[in-house]
Amino acid sequence: MLERFALRSRGLLAGVAMSALLAAPAFAVSPPDTLVEGFAIDDIITMDPGEAFELSTAEVTGNTYDLLVRLDLSDTSKVKGDLAESWTVSDDGLTYTFKLKPGMKFASGNPITAADVAYSFERAVKLDKSPAFIIEQLGISGDNVAEKAKAVDDTTFQFVVDKAYAPSFVLNCLSATVASVVDSKLVKEHVAAVKPSADYKWDNDFGNAWLKTGYAGSGPYKLREWRANQAVVLERNDNYNGEKAKLARVIYRNMKESSAQRLALEAGDIDVARNLEPNDLDAIAKNADLTTASAPKGTVYYISLNQKNPNLAKPEVRQAFKYLVDYDAMASTILKGIGEIHQSFLPKGDLGAVDENPFKFDVAKAKELLAKAGLPDGFKVTMDVRTGQPTTGMAESIQQTLGQAGIKLEIIPGDGKQTLTKYRARNHDIYIGNWGQDYFDPNSNAQTFASNPDNSDAAKIKTLAWRNAWDIPDLTKETEAALLEKDSAKRADMYKDLQQKILDTSPFVIIHQQLEVAGLRKNLKDFKLGPSFDTNFVWTVSK
Repeated sequence: MLERFALRSRGLLAGVAMSALLAAPAFAVSPPDTLVEGFAIDDIITMDPGEAFELSTAEVTGNTYDLLVRLDLSDTSKVKGDLAESWTVSDDGLTYTFKLKPGMKFASGNPITAADVAYSFERAVKLDKSPAFIIEQLGISGDNVAEKAKAVDDTTFQFVVDKAYAPSFVLNCLSATVASVVDSKLVKEHVAAVKPSADYKWDNDFGNAWLKTGYAGSGPYKLREWRANQAVVLERNDNYNGEKAKLARVIYRNMKESSAQRLALEAGDIDVARNLEPNDLDAIAKNADLTTASAPKGTVYYISLNQKNPNLAKPEVRQAFKYLVDYDAMASTILKGIGEIHQSFLPKGDLGAVDENPFKFDVAKAKELLAKAGLPDGFKVTMDVRTGQPTTGMAESIQQTLGQAGIKLEIIPGDGKQTLTKYRARNHDIYIGNWGQDYFDPNSNAQTFASNPDNSDAAKIKTLAWRNAWDIPDLTKETEAALLEKDSAKRADMYKDLQQKILDTSPFVIIHQQLEVAGLRKNLKDFKLGPSFDTNFVWTVSK
């Protein structure tokens, strides 16, 4: 693989340098035209923006694909044009019309047209993969997408929604990675025929098999190669319509261990370490050649209890679990410097976010609740855990505290793909993980934690409530009502009420909000972490 990779390089020097960097031994100092990041990227399953729904992939997509509109980092309550030069909303609030900037090209050299935008929406909706709901929730389906998302002419794209939502909600949905614009001409050259079935009625895969590892974008960088559990390599896109990337390439090396990342950073083998634990952050602070960057993320860490498990479905058991997490101990050890205790599903900074943490570690209270549930001696249960920190440390802490109430927890470790696949199939008992916002609107988290329109195994909308088989028709209606409320103060109150109900009754034990911290070499310029993973932009970075 390394030999083939080197032969494909533009120049012998670049090929040798990258091959050395990707081979694990720590002796290859990063080249001056290359940014090398140590990053746990084992969660990546696919590179298709119409399918990918993992945090690491979001960062890659954010740097390699363009959108109609993108979050404005100077004011995250707004979006700004990306491919769109301007847009208007009809008086009835249903039709959004976007004018594209002229003269833009994909990395392939093909022109970017409104037909590409329309095709991108069509393929995302018809593929109907995990992130498709972000567009589908606006009244878009495979049957109507050609009518609702269409090119009026080469530079005009029209998008029609089913209800008069707050425009900020619609535009924020269109800033999600699932709305990335693909090169339709290039993708169509790689479509595979599919035999229609009851589950999939289209006669082709819209290039999904190819785009799992391929690339058809127009962003500042283009995807050169992804090797599962090894590396992602990006290369500067000289056809990018904006300011060109400062560095020739970016390499994300899959490095899961914090200590390995720190040692590689100290040696100069990598420029950025992305998954550092508190002890390694302390060591970096004492090194004159290194510094750190940080940003609060709209990401919360939680454990969830599958309601298909009869013991976990008991209300008293759900409540007991919330008293069997030693929040304070985690805050002072595992989460020190990388997160703060936050027990509500809306991260701080969102409209209506509640910053109250009512639960404390209380074994006596938990035992009382377990006795009421008819389980005074506890029970056995399993937890699926993506190996790596902080999740492994959190799981081990929870295993110990659950044991004090008689609950015997078996930890089942796995990589990101294994644990996510099992979780999405509702085959877990308990899952520990994190959830990042899909767009900057409180509905993003409210919909996934407090809404489950169809609890059947065949449901199309698969929120976290669905993944845990939590059937909540009343809360689902309240979530929908909050989405349509135009008065900001009233809408904020509705989300506060939802959060309180989730705290009291849900199968979610929300533990903390992430503070993302990266260690970096001091020779880096303009490296910044954004408020979400798809806004960790690297094209402005130089050395």
